[in-house]
Amino acid sequence: MATSGTQRPGGRTERTRQAVLHATLDLLAERGFGELTVDAVAERSGVHKTTVYRRWSSPDGLVAAALQMGAEDDWKAPDTGSLEDDLYEVAAEVVRYFTEPALKELPMASVAAAFQSTQAAEALHDFYADRHVRMAPITERAVARGEVPSGTDGDELVRAVCGPMFYRLLLSRERVTVADARVTARAVAAAAAAGSFVPQPHPED
Repeated sequence: MATSGTQRPGGRTERTRQAVLHATLDLLAERGFGELTVDAVAERSGVHKTTVYRRWSSPDGLVAAALQMGAEDDWKAPDTGSLEDDLYEVAAEVVRYFTEPALKELPMASVAAAFQSTQAAEALHDFYADRHVRMAPITERAVARGEVPSGTDGDELVRAVCGPMFYRLLLSRERVTVADARVTARAVAAAAAAGSFVPQPHPED
């Protein structure tokens, strides 16, 4: 996967990278991966197409690099003081991001791109892997408060609370609201308190 150069942060190379990758995200949201071209990204960003081709080579490379920018933001896991409320905030953010008119086109297009491009799929996987790392404190704090037993698998907690949202959004295509996020968060928090997310040894182990 191509990278964007090594000049100092804030220098011309970084400004070029930001312009190109933000243009990529804008066009991905507007047109979808199938209609994304390097020439269109160059035109939108104001960066010469030769530069864009040299650094990112293809729509796949552009989308992968653009999705990787998610690891550069300052997003932090919610810290409300309770596991249920933390999980609710996580699930509700998924709902808002994928349903609000001003936001939903890009995440939907990003998921679709992951089914069409191996590089985009890897970048989307890495984005969510990064989010899992950042959400680890949710479980750590819940253990420290005595809400869930030691050994609770934080990754499985996140999957459990977000999974129903993505099922409605992407598979069954049902309406989903933050009220659904609350119901799911309550159920997952109760299951976690009962030890459902503490890994159990397999009989053959």
